[in-house]
Amino acid sequence: MIGVLVSGEGSNLQALLDAGLPVVAVASNKAGVRGLDRAAASGVATAVFSRDAYEDRDTRDLAMAEWLEGLGVELVVCAGYMQLLRQSFLDRFPGRVVNVHPAPLPDFPGAHSLEDLLEAGAQETAATVHYVDEGVDTGAVIATERVPVLPGDTVETLRVRVHEAEHRLLPRVVGDLCAL
Repeated sequence: MIGVLVSGEGSNLQALLDAGLPVVAVASNKAGVRGLDRAAASGVATAVFSRDAYEDRDTRDLAMAEWLEGLGVELVVCAGYMQLLRQSFLDRFPGRVVNVHPAPLPDFPGAHSLEDLLEAGAQETAATVHYVDEGVDTGAVIATERVPVLPGDTVETLRVRVHEAEHRLLPRVVGDLCAL
């Protein structure tokens, strides 16, 4: 059983749903995002855990973990979830939280990885699936799919091609992890 964390559009969530993977729960740190609409349209349970509704991030993350556990979630997939998970969350799913990232790790971590990559003059990026730990994109890499940087690429044009790679890679990796 898979729980997915989203903060926005939810296109990687949609790739998991389209692959027929057993997504049973979708949580977000923001109300009204398209990812929640996608989940609801597929009959998947949804909940919002906004930071301001809780005393602190630890309390919020613990509440989110308990909600996911209550729905039988065994694997958590961060699919465009733009919050660091606290140790209180990670302890509930040891070695069972993965993230998809739009650049090669450990070279280009963080929320602005494509901007950093283009500024550095890199010749390629990669859709990267990795385990989540308490750091910023510091967990062990599980798999990557290379994406070339083309002449004249902007963050927007590169992001489109990286998303295409993510939509292929993430369902495959998650499917493999579910089979273990």
